[in-house]
Amino acid sequence: MASRDDNPLLQDFTFPPYDAVEPKHIRPGIRSLLRKLEGELIELENTAEPTWSKLVIPLEKIVDRLSVVWGIVNHFNSVKDAPELRAAIEEIQPEKVEFQLKLRQSKVIYHAFKAIRESSDWEDLNEARKRVVQMKLKEAVLNGVSLEDSRRERFNEIEQELEKLGQKFEENILDATKNFEKLITDKKEIQGLPFTILTIASETAICKGYEEATADKGPWIVTLDGPVYRSVLVHCSNRSLREEVFRAYVTRASYGPLNNTPLIERILQLRLEKAKLLGYCNYAEVSMETKMATIDKANDLIKKLHNASWRPAVKDMEDIRDFARGRGAEEAKDMSHWDINFWSERLREANYDINEEELRPYFPLPKVMDCLFNLTKRLFDIDIEPADGIAPVWNKDVSFYRVKDSSTTTIAYFYFDPYSRPSEKRGGAWMDVVVGRTVVFSSDHQPPRLPICHVVCNQTPPFKDKPSLMTIREVEVVFHEFGHALQHMLTKQDEGLVSGTQGIEWDAVEIASQFMENWCYQR
Repeated sequence: MASRDDNPLLQDFTFPPYDAVEPKHIRPGIRSLLRKLEGELIELENTAEPTWSKLVIPLEKIVDRLSVVWGIVNHFNSVKDAPELRAAIEEIQPEKVEFQLKLRQSKVIYHAFKAIRESSDWEDLNEARKRVVQMKLKEAVLNGVSLEDSRRERFNEIEQELEKLGQKFEENILDATKNFEKLITDKKEIQGLPFTILTIASETAICKGYEEATADKGPWIVTLDGPVYRSVLVHCSNRSLREEVFRAYVTRASYGPLNNTPLIERILQLRLEKAKLLGYCNYAEVSMETKMATIDKANDLIKKLHNASWRPAVKDMEDIRDFARGRGAEEAKDMSHWDINFWSERLREANYDINEEELRPYFPLPKVMDCLFNLTKRLFDIDIEPADGIAPVWNKDVSFYRVKDSSTTTIAYFYFDPYSRPSEKRGGAWMDVVVGRTVVFSSDHQPPRLPICHVVCNQTPPFKDKPSLMTIREVEVVFHEFGHALQHMLTKQDEGLVSGTQGIEWDAVEIASQFMENWCYQR
C-alpha cells in the first residue's frame, strides 16, 4: 500500500503526475484524501460564519482538492481504461459519493449561505459572488439538504446506485465496442474504403497477430472504432458489411452480459423516485433546474425544428433514393439506415464533385492546429506555443501547450489528446477541467492559479511518419472542443467556483464551442 509520502495523488503539484499515478494508488490515495477533507469539513461546520472568508474560501478549498484529485482518476477512466483501474474505482467510488453528499447536504453550510443571501450586505456583493451563493443554495436543495431521516437516507441510497449504474453503463459500452472485430481477407468485401482506413484496419490486424498484413493486401480487421465505423457506412460498397457494422454499432451493450437495457430501466426508475423525493413531478423538471431552458421551451423548440425540417428531410431522402435507383441499386426500393450515408455521399460527389476523403491531404493535423492557433491570436490576441516536457502526460501522443497573452505572460495551459485508442479510450470528444482559475490559493498580491484543461478527441491516428489526415468533420470537432477550452482558459474571473465554464448553465456552455466551430466554414 502506498503511503502519503509516495502516493502521487496526495502530493502538491502544479501539473497532475499522470506518468506516476497507477491503479494501486487510487484506493489508499482517495481514502487518505477523504479523511483529511472530512476533518476540514467538520472544522468548517464548527467555525462557519456567513462571510466570504469564514465560509466560501474554506469550502472552495475542500471542493477544489476533491475535484482535482478525483479528476485524475476520472480522466484515467476515460482515456486509460484497465481492469485494475475499474476495480479500484468500483471500490472507492461509494466513499467519494458519501463524502460529496455529506458536503452538499450540510445544513450548517446551507444556512450560512442563506444568511448571506438574506443579509443587508447582499447588494454589496459583486455579481460573481452572488452567483456563487445562488448556485450553492440550489445545489444543496437538489442534493437533498431539505430531506430528513428516512427520506434523506433513501435519497442517498439512490445517488449511490445511480453513480454505480452510470459507471457500469460506460464500461459496457466500451467493452461492447472493443469486442466487435470483423476479419476480412478478400479486398472485394471492403471495396470503396479509403487507403487511410485500410491502413488502420491492417494495423489492427498486425496487432492481433497477422504480422504480414498490409493496407493493400490485407488481411484487415474492421472494428467499431469511430473513424473506421463512419468510413464503412460512408464509403464501403459492400452493403452486407455496412449492415453488419451498423447493427453491431447501434446494438452495442444491448444483449448478453454487457446488456445495458436493465441498467437504463433502473436508472429511469431511480431518477423518477429521486425527483419525487425532491418534490418534482419528473426528472426532466430536476434537470431543467440547472439550465436556462424550461421543459415547455424545449418542447416548443423540438416542434419548430420538426416543422422546419420534416419536408426537406423527406425531399432529401427522395433525392437519395432516386439517385441510387438511377445507379441500379437494389436497395433503392427498400433503403435502410446503413444505406443512407453511403448513397448520400455518392450523391454529393456526383452533384458537387467533392470527395470527403480527397480533402484529407489538405487537413493534416499540424496544419489544422497552426491555423486554429493563428485564428485564436487574431480573435483574442493570444499566443499558443508547444510546452512538451514541462508536464507529465498519460500517452506518448499527448501534447502540452502554453497560452500567453499580448504581454507574453502565461495565462493558461492545456493538454491535447487527439487520436482514437479504442482499447482504452471512450468514444466522442470533450474538454475537461484540470484546475480552474482562482485566487483562494494565492498569497496577497500574488497572481491567481492558472487554468489548465484537457482537449480530447478520437480522430484518425497517423501512420508511420505521415501526420494524421483529417476529415472536415474531424476539423469541426477540434474547433468545437477548443471553443470550450478557450472559455475555460481565457476567463478573467478570480472566483474559482464560477470561473471558466463553472457555474454556467449547461445549455449556455455550447455557445463558445459553436462560435469556434463556425470558423471552419466562415471567414
